[in-house]
Amino acid sequence: MDQQKVIVLGAGLVGSPIAADLARDKDLKVAVADISKENLSRIKPDNIHRIQVNLSRDKELRSLVADYDLVVNAVPGFMGFQTLKECIMMSKDVVDIAFYAEDVLSLSELAREKGVRVIADMGVAPGMSNLLVGYASSRLEKTENVEIYVGGLPKVRQKPWEYRAVFSPTDVIEEYTRPARLVEQGKIVTKPALTEVEQMNFEGIGTLEAFNSDGLRSLMFTVDAENMKEKTLRYPGYAEKVRLLADSGFFNLEKKEVEGQVITPLDFTSAILFDQWKLGEDEVDLTIMRVVVEGRSEGRQVRYTYDLYDERDLQTGVHSMARTTGYAATMATRLLLQGHYKQKGITVPEMIGSHHDLVMFMLSGLKDRNIVYREDIRTF
Repeated sequence: MDQQKVIVLGAGLVGSPIAADLARDKDLKVAVADISKENLSRIKPDNIHRIQVNLSRDKELRSLVADYDLVVNAVPGFMGFQTLKECIMMSKDVVDIAFYAEDVLSLSELAREKGVRVIADMGVAPGMSNLLVGYASSRLEKTENVEIYVGGLPKVRQKPWEYRAVFSPTDVIEEYTRPARLVEQGKIVTKPALTEVEQMNFEGIGTLEAFNSDGLRSLMFTVDAENMKEKTLRYPGYAEKVRLLADSGFFNLEKKEVEGQVITPLDFTSAILFDQWKLGEDEVDLTIMRVVVEGRSEGRQVRYTYDLYDERDLQTGVHSMARTTGYAATMATRLLLQGHYKQKGITVPEMIGSHHDLVMFMLSGLKDRNIVYREDIRTF
């Protein structure tokens, strides 16, 4: 049997572990592409083909992916949607983790027309959070409440931010400026990000704060629940600091002239925060997630709770947010390559969640990589 060929677009902190994990499979031929020579130089193991290319150029992108069976889209959010669209136009199956503002379901008709399978938003959150919501909902007669709490944090807290970013600071800031959409009493409502801060306790960590963020994405349209919310977890006091920057105009996009230089406040702020938020190569990060789904089944109230606590793998050096995001994507890649999931068009993770065998495939593969989602079921 010929080797199947997979290309990972993006060799950043998440794309690199994706490529390395896929390269463990002897029946796969793996390549990774990035504009950064430095990023590509850090790729391990040696059997991964490295390609330096500007992925924002559509013509080069189309030429690049033409020879591959499947594409993993791990580019930055600002170019993610267009990259996915170009891959679909090239009739390529795709697993997509690029976090962009556009509605991926708007590409459904195009994907069906091209006869391709796309699993989108397949990271940790969105991604496994959606899958677990879909899984719990499929076991309920009626879903009433959905709550998702998720955050990536440094294990060692350092003032003033007590935070590190695995992703681009610009992408992180974008999450803080985009209004948060929630579902209340069956209707979608919009609230400012960083609002409705609540304190929560987590075993082994202590008190964290949770605030509104726009992370429900497709769940608002695919899961029929009375109430749904997604909140970001940080160490206490973080939201107030970020709100101060936002309220003071530091995230504005309007250009300003400063001593002859024309810049946007957001560009300036991102440059400053990049150094302060950058995750050090030797730092240990954590990923915390809790998914709570409540509803009715056989006349009783049922609550499903899924908890994830993950730390950086000190043996491989792969950071936790990269592991939990990247390995969700690699297991979804195997779903497609091994023929377990054949649905054409755009698939969001909660759709996979309605298939017990596919959920077990995903959870088992993640457990093999020491990423464990603990399930608690209670009836009332």
